[in-house]
Amino acid sequence: MQVLELLWLREAHALHPRGDDLPPPLVATPAPAAAVADDVTRAEWEGAWAGVWREVVEHAGREHDLRLFERIRATADGSPERESLLRELVGPSWSDRFDASVFQDPSYLEWERSGMDALRATNRGALEDDPERRDLEALVLAWRRGLTKIVTIPCRGEWNRRIGPNALLVTADTRADSDAYRLALTSFA
Repeated sequence: MQVLELLWLREAHALHPRGDDLPPPLVATPAPAAAVADDVTRAEWEGAWAGVWREVVEHAGREHDLRLFERIRATADGSPERESLLRELVGPSWSDRFDASVFQDPSYLEWERSGMDALRATNRGALEDDPERRDLEALVLAWRRGLTKIVTIPCRGEWNRRIGPNALLVTADTRADSDAYRLALTSFA
């Protein structure tokens, strides 16, 4: 969720963050944000975006303790312990530094809805067309090398990055193209 928020924010507010290894543009470009940030805010956002991106992606690539949900259920509502465990589960977000109301923008709400619609439509395909089934041999080899998680972002072009000891970040275009996906999976070493 936080990964998608950042990608929308970058494009809907026409931010041009600086940094190495930033993801390509979104496949479905959102409408410009209705609430336009002033120049000072935009500059602050542009300066912070790449750092928040790294934190969010690093968290997305982590394997989480499966007992975390049990530990959360065992804590009292509103307790500092529960808050800490929930933060561990959810991870860092743009809202940790800036006002979360930016994600109440009609552009974000529409972009999020259309993204969910596209995801549901993709999930209706034939099982043999599933990228992991289609490229099972390469997936198994990557799994044997430690891959346990694949995070897909709705960005253009062939692009992938290792985002932790057990995770791979790929664009939707990479995952959709068998040759590109196999190459990304075999790069996991």
